Amino acid sequence: MASTPPTASNANGESYTDMKGDVDAIGSHCQMAYCHVLDFLPFRCESCKGTFCLDHRTEYAHKCPKEGEWARRRAALNNSSNKLPSKPSLYDHDRQCANPTCKTLIYTSLVTGVHCQRCNRHYCLKHRMEEDHDCKNLKPIGARPTNIIQQQKDRGMSALAKLKLWAEEKKKKDQEKQNKKSGFLGLGSKSSAAKEALAAANELKRTAKGEASVPQDKRVYLYVEASADTTKAKYPTGKFFYNKEWTVGRVLDMAAKALQVQNVNNRGGGEEEKLRVFHVEGGRLLKFSEKIGEACQTGNMIVLLRGVGSGEAPDLIDL
Repeated sequence: MASTPPTASNANGESYTDMKGDVDAIGSHCQMAYCHVLDFLPFRCESCKGTFCLDHRTEYAHKCPKEGEWARRRAALNNSSNKLPSKPSLYDHDRQCANPTCKTLIYTSLVTGVHCQRCNRHYCLKHRMEEDHDCKNLKPIGARPTNIIQQQKDRGMSALAKLKLWAEEKKKKDQEKQNKKSGFLGLGSKSSAAKEALAAANELKRTAKGEASVPQDKRVYLYVEASADTTKAKYPTGKFFYNKEWTVGRVLDMAAKALQVQNVNNRGGGEEEKLRVFHVEGGRLLKFSEKIGEACQTGNMIVLLRGVGSGEAPDLIDL
């Protein structure tokens, strides 16, 4: 009696496979043009992500539009996985927690760092709080001694006082001179004084420098000086014209650049480093926001001063 070959049975003891759906659901059609054969074990191209039969499985066989992309990705992945991060050391990483008792390297891939605004030092997370690194007893890095700052303030205020006194005396002398001419020399002196003023104005306009794009009717011509008591300038004096609509702050920046005076007004910091504009004829410091044409007239003088502002007395600018 012949024996029957063994058959695999499912859970119900049946000797066949229960196939669900259509036969097309088992495999996939080759995406190669003019092929489209149904393959029960299709191949997927890792470069273009297409599905192909046995005959067209290679990139060359199906003319892959992204030929070699899979190999390049694999090579790049292998190269990156072979590179191990180097261990941080003080030979190539010089930032260490500023606490004297701590040797932790900060600002690495594993350990972040914290900058203390008060003492201007960098710490690890353990010593980031002010009480943890005794911040109140530390001298801020980069801070200058208080006596030097005070000396700069005193020098600036002294220069401002001198300028105010000089401006007042200048106005008195000019007025006395004008009154003397008007009282003793008659009407002819007025025309003579007017001619002198006109000649001085014409000379100023002829020699003054400025942006050529400023319209003639919008120009105000000024004498500009840098206070020798508070600033260092390559060119102490100059003659310039500006647009009447420009603010005093803009004029200050341009004047400082022309006279080559260090200008740190836009970098923050204390008032002892900032420049201000003193209007001689007006006898006062000008505000940065006011227009130069409203405060000054052609033939006037402005002086650049440093260290005359004060955070404790902001009304000095309005004097």
